[in-house]
Amino acid sequence: MRRILLMLSLALACAAARAATGVALVHGTGDQTDAYDNYWQSAMVEGVRAGLSNPQNLLVVNCDFTQYMWDDRAAGCLASQLTSFIQTNNIDKLIVITHSDGGNVMRWILSNPTYDSRYPNIISHIVKVDALAPSSAGTPLADAVIAGNVFETALGWLLGEQNNAVRQQQVGWMATYNQQNLLGTAGRPALPVPFRDVVGTNVVAAIWSSQAYCGGYADSVGLAITQSWLSSCSDGFIDCTSSSAAGSVWFRDTQQTSGGSVLNHNQSRRACFGLQSILANDIKG
Repeated sequence: MRRILLMLSLALACAAARAATGVALVHGTGDQTDAYDNYWQSAMVEGVRAGLSNPQNLLVVNCDFTQYMWDDRAAGCLASQLTSFIQTNNIDKLIVITHSDGGNVMRWILSNPTYDSRYPNIISHIVKVDALAPSSAGTPLADAVIAGNVFETALGWLLGEQNNAVRQQQVGWMATYNQQNLLGTAGRPALPVPFRDVVGTNVVAAIWSSQAYCGGYADSVGLAITQSWLSSCSDGFIDCTSSSAAGSVWFRDTQQTSGGSVLNHNQSRRACFGLQSILANDIKG
């Protein structure tokens, strides 16, 4: 009997040794070929990586998210990179961290397992999605960009041009997708994995405030301008009601950031106010 127990213990130990937790960082709107440097930047990526026992088990996704979420260049590209990452690194537990429209692309995969033969395997490996400032219910800024309003050029880094991803994030369009194609919003079935929202509640752009400089002062000023198009609770791009529309709220910025700082839409993809450490500690947990 002791020999059997020993063999079982060894088998369990070997299985544990082979088990691997991985993290995938999924960017938002844009056609990315170097999201490490151009979207997240190294301080954010390496700060998140610190939460992994094996630092090699981190994927920075690069896809064309100027497309509709279901497009092969968007969800198809994401599925391809996630599948390869899971197989190559023997990942058995995958944590996905998304930003902005990346949450919609990820939610498309989670909501439509029969759309692509790769989706079920991906879903079976995901333990949770941490969605940073997701545009789950769209944004009035997308409506304004499609209508040709002036801040399209001022915030080109954020919204791009009049592409399909921006068109998709119009408020009315997202309402239709949420009712017919996507899971996780009010009145719809739940997503198959936890989808946890990090909600940015305000923008600080005062020249004397140190909060305004993390992630770039010019970007904070731009988001303060666009905030006038949104509700009083917003990160300069996404209303709080939109970023909390799918899944469940993990936290509002001031509840966990250092010094109770707010996270504007740009700062929620940067190593600002301890966000990278919050995410790393969540991975360890």
